[in-house]
This record gives sequence, C-alpha cells and structure tokens, in this order.
Amino acid sequence: QVQLVESGGGLVQAGGSLRLSCAASRSISSIKTMGWYRQAPGKQRELAADLTSGGRIDSVKGRFTISRDNAKNTFYLQMNSLKPEDTAVYYCNARWWNLSGDFWGQGTQVTVSS
Repeated sequence: QVQLVESGGGLVQAGGSLRLSCAASRSISSIKTMGWYRQAPGKQRELAADLTSGGRIDSVKGRFTISRDNAKNTFYLQMNSLKPEDTAVYYCNARWWNLSGDFWGQGTQVTVSS
C-alpha cells in the first residue's frame, strides 16, 4: 500500500498564492501518472493539473504549476493569482508502474476569499 499525505491548504485572499504538497510513502521514481484533482461544493471532482502530460484545465493555465522532487518523494502544486472559484478540496492522485490501482491523498481544503 501507498500513502499520500497532503499539506499546504488554507484560507487566502484573492490574488494570493498557496503551495500544496503531496508526500508519498514510497519512491516516486517509478511513477506512472500523477495529478492534482479538485472538488468544489456541489460539483464533480475534476483533474486540475496532470504531471505526466503537463495538461491543465483552461481555468488554471498560467496560474498553477505542478512539479516533483524525487529526493523527497513529494509532488507540489504551486497556485498563484488565486480566485474565489478556485475554492475546493484538492486531492493528489498517483499510480505506479509496478503497483495495481491508484492512490489518493486525504484532501486539503483551499478557500479563496474575495
């Protein structure tokens, strides 16, 4: 089993920045896919940023950057110029080449006030 532990969420004013972290309990050198999802109240969970493809939803392009630090087994989501519509619970998700299934973090709340 793999654990993904997220941190870095919180309350921020519009225009501010946050950096989310997702620490994995095993090496990420053999990661197959990794992404940051978000789920706003009353809405479906959506893939906001994908590390493996570099893709992002249109609403976060130019503002969100996804990265990784293999030495720390950690993924990051740098969020700049935050908007109230970015308010959601953010989840990291990952799959490994030599493991079946995918793994989720516990979620971290991001609230952007206007």
